[in-house]
Amino acid sequence: MAQFWGVGRLSTHQSVAYTGTAGTITSAVATGIQKVRVVCTSAAYIVIGNSPTATSAGVYVPADTPEYFSITPGQKVSAIQVSVSGTCHVTEIT
Repeated sequence: MAQFWGVGRLSTHQSVAYTGTAGTITSAVATGIQKVRVVCTSAAYIVIGNSPTATSAGVYVPADTPEYFSITPGQKVSAIQVSVSGTCHVTEIT
């Protein structure tokens, strides 16, 4: 089965602010969702999981650069700043 990252229908969008304290989206991704598009407005570290709390050990995401990640239904995305606060935008891809 071929997967084409970066393509699909945009679905539910959530955003969360982050600072030196992690911000985590409020709602877990929906049933049937297997990928998300993540854009952070400043450089950040992100973590994806069932009850995630981002730390500097997370995955580095550059500012204003859309990234696509695999995710399991019921999981959430959490982000924390590298050096400047920002907003993490998470969009489900169907």
